[in-house]
Amino acid sequence: MNIALLSVHTCPLAALGGKETGGLNVYVRELAHELAARGHRVDIFTRVHNPRLTHSVQDSELQVRVFHVPAGNPESYNKQHLFESLPEFTRGVQTLVERENICYDVYHSHYWLSGWVARELQKRQPAPIVHMFHTLGAMKNRVASRSANRESKLRVRVERDILQFVDCIVAATPHDQQQMIKLYGASENKIAIIPPGVSLNRFHPVKANRPRAYFQDKHTILFVGRLDPIKGLDVWFRAMALMMQAHPDWRGHVCACVIGGDADDAAIPDTELARLRTLKNDLGLNDVITFMGKRLQESLPSYYASADVVVMPSRYESFGMAALEAMACGTPVVASAVGGLSFVVRDGETGFLVPENDPQALANCLGKLLGDSGLRKRLGECGAQVARGYAWSRIAEQIEQVYNVVNHALLLPSFDLAQIYSRINYLQ
Repeated sequence: MNIALLSVHTCPLAALGGKETGGLNVYVRELAHELAARGHRVDIFTRVHNPRLTHSVQDSELQVRVFHVPAGNPESYNKQHLFESLPEFTRGVQTLVERENICYDVYHSHYWLSGWVARELQKRQPAPIVHMFHTLGAMKNRVASRSANRESKLRVRVERDILQFVDCIVAATPHDQQQMIKLYGASENKIAIIPPGVSLNRFHPVKANRPRAYFQDKHTILFVGRLDPIKGLDVWFRAMALMMQAHPDWRGHVCACVIGGDADDAAIPDTELARLRTLKNDLGLNDVITFMGKRLQESLPSYYASADVVVMPSRYESFGMAALEAMACGTPVVASAVGGLSFVVRDGETGFLVPENDPQALANCLGKLLGDSGLRKRLGECGAQVARGYAWSRIAEQIEQVYNVVNHALLLPSFDLAQIYSRINYLQ
């Protein structure tokens, strides 16, 4: 099968933790590798985000090609402006497809911008569209604390349109599915529930090789992800302040480490990094919290395994891949009981779930884990066992079934998609 994966706004080869690099990048890259291993031809199309990039990159591990396609100014980034550049991106993809003389069997688009492009490509070269949103604009608006963090009406409108014209939507969890139905009026009949996976070859329990330059033998609480208000790092910082007040003897022996953002970036007043630096200072946590900047995914297992706890204080997560990666490495997770985190983290078994935006509850759970090595060990071992059920090989098999179904449905319009998807749905 010839598969086109569309990831317009973010490149799967980029280092993690930047403003627009995170779980989506990992998802696209790992899914592409697994599909290629299953014998499919996989091409990934993403925008040129660096003028020095080669336009076509052959992945050295598997036969996956990554095409960097022009879309606006590669040295400046704004999602709203990027939408205006989508016709340019679409023309670039069409030119490449014609040059390579490829006919795709399916377009698998990721994020709302890619869904728009998939429809335009389908008009020129018909093939079914499978789409995954990863996050929903309407949900982000429901939890936005400031107007500047709200998503545009354009995004919400396009997402609603995508739900109407695509052949299948992949939802990460039943929560994800229900949000689409409630907020956008999506049809349950075209939604398959298949979570992201985890690379067990990379993420697995190992004897911790502690990155001492940062952790220095301290008890370590780790966050991995984008620096975005929706991630709730401000809640975590306030929880750390409460924990230091409750355990003053821990100061100097506890480190809160943030992987994400750019630690060397100049502190621009309206950036999330600058806001968090100010909050860190105001809370008197300069000796507790360390911003470590971006890290390649290949280095993450060492950090996960070396941490005592991984924290995910998000206000909204459609899934929460960092939680799954930490569990696979045998590290317990403390997370907000929101969205996909409620499914990934098993409260009291692989970690703890706490109410959203509750620094005291978060501080209590973190303190409980730091003070009990036996509890950390028990939760970590259970987390590693649970994570094995999310192997990418199993997830790719489910996605492959979806591709087969949507192609079959083109030949047999009366095909009962709802019945098929209910059997594919991974979490049922």
